[in-house]
Amino acid sequence: MSASLEKIVIRDKNISYIYEESHQLPIVSLQLVFTGLRDISENNLSGIGNFTASLLNEGTTISGDENFSEKLDERAIQLSASANDGSLSIHLDVLKENLNPAIDLLAELIKYPNFQENPFNRVRNQILSDILQKESDFDYLANIGLNALLFNGTPLSKPEIGTIEDIEKISLKDIENFYKSKIVLSNLLPVIGGDINKTEAENIIFKLASLLENGEQGFTQNFAVTSSKGSEKISKRDTKQAYIYFGAPLNLKFGDNENYKMKIASFILGSSGFGSRLMEEVRVKSGLAYSVKASSSLSKSRSYFSGHLQTKTTNLIKAKNLVIKVIEDFVKNGATLEELDSAKKFILGSEPLRTESLSQRMQRAFSEYHMNKPLGYSKIELDNISKLSLDDLNKFIKEHSEILDLSFFIITAETESE
Repeated sequence: MSASLEKIVIRDKNISYIYEESHQLPIVSLQLVFTGLRDISENNLSGIGNFTASLLNEGTTISGDENFSEKLDERAIQLSASANDGSLSIHLDVLKENLNPAIDLLAELIKYPNFQENPFNRVRNQILSDILQKESDFDYLANIGLNALLFNGTPLSKPEIGTIEDIEKISLKDIENFYKSKIVLSNLLPVIGGDINKTEAENIIFKLASLLENGEQGFTQNFAVTSSKGSEKISKRDTKQAYIYFGAPLNLKFGDNENYKMKIASFILGSSGFGSRLMEEVRVKSGLAYSVKASSSLSKSRSYFSGHLQTKTTNLIKAKNLVIKVIEDFVKNGATLEELDSAKKFILGSEPLRTESLSQRMQRAFSEYHMNKPLGYSKIELDNISKLSLDDLNKFIKEHSEILDLSFFIITAETESE
């Protein structure tokens, strides 16, 4: 069976949920997704969503951390929480025979999260340690530097894990307030599937959702790129390589009916690895980088074009200028028929690999719902891709000349050296 969108009434509220029945394996998978949390940086507390999710992985006030973990391990129950791009998810995977005790433990977690000083301090110290460790990861630093440049003055200018300054400001009370106001019925989208019938699924959703307050529905604000064409920031570090990260606006909305064209254009220009235009010109022909990638990023919170490469510090200017030249030529002259046919062949041919597991199909269904599209919309996109003509693709590429408004964040050495 394919995934379907269903509804259940809880306290006079119609709650949508995604459901797929599959008996391939005796496993049940459940996600409680809380969306519309992009304002997680309100009060300038970046990282509070990730902090809250991390604290949810510390057991409950009833069982504690170690005892709760032991109860999960005894029955091979996988239960974890994570936050990403304005949403927080609690994810459960369990054998069908252990489903009832797993739901009881999840209910305990929802009702009695371990919001106490000791686990709070432990999680905060771990997050601070993770941030400090990333100080030696130049790809990470260049990426967050680019985001800070592209989205200056918005919550997206800060990393999702948070900054040291903000994490140190977050109090246990802030976590409790966030949980109480955001992890609510109005923001909930359950995704459930596996060896479970619809009645069983609805009983589980009803039991867990009934533990939540109604709350107010959140929203995801869309932030436009704020940097102007030619914006550049250079950070000097102790490195033998130059890390070149670039980005530009992309005038497409999440769920736009023409996004499939951008998928093809991005594949040809820079997201397909060997064979992409950028890889051929920058690595194969010029030998300026081991790898270079570029792609479009579309979500409810942002739409932009970005890419990156590493090169010798002495080749920094040459590599940067070649990237600009390749993208300019792509916008001006478009793709070739050979490139279009190759992109179609790969995307259409690899489709079965993207839907072979239950988790993949459920994630795709969630994405379609999140885009305000009917479930199964991906098949319409694939059909559109198969029918896309070269003229239509190149017309689309020319219409999106905003990707030429490139900004650069670069990490390089103090002095150039061979």
